[in-house]
Amino acid sequence: MLCVNGYPHDYIDGCRSRIASQLAAYRALITAAGATRGVNSSALASAVDSFEPLLFSHLVLVLDGFFFHRRTLEGKDGNPANEVRVLCNSVLQNGGVMIADKTIKLNPAKSVLKLQVGDKIALTEADFARLSKAYFAEIKSRFGK
Repeated sequence: MLCVNGYPHDYIDGCRSRIASQLAAYRALITAAGATRGVNSSALASAVDSFEPLLFSHLVLVLDGFFFHRRTLEGKDGNPANEVRVLCNSVLQNGGVMIADKTIKLNPAKSVLKLQVGDKIALTEADFARLSKAYFAEIKSRFGK
């Protein structure tokens, strides 16, 4: 499958639901961890602080994977699908540091996350929630059928 020019709405909604489940599971884990007694709270906070950006940076890869074959039709205007692609390339090829893509006009000021070339990619739950919402809206708008 080299290129896909449309995805059924139920597929898009199913992918969105899977991401919502991941976010809910993360929130439940954080809530449960915060309620645990007898655990060194600074060690717990440190573990959460270390885990959060790893989890959400890698969930961006999942977003991209759901709709990987969209790439030739997603445009190059700096939309949220482009932003996800640049983030993925940055995570996979540049150690999680934002890189430029010469083929995409990604304006940090107009992007969802406002990341500049050279910024460390360390997404929070809130960052990922904003990005995934914009991404699914873009996918549904461009590719929903």
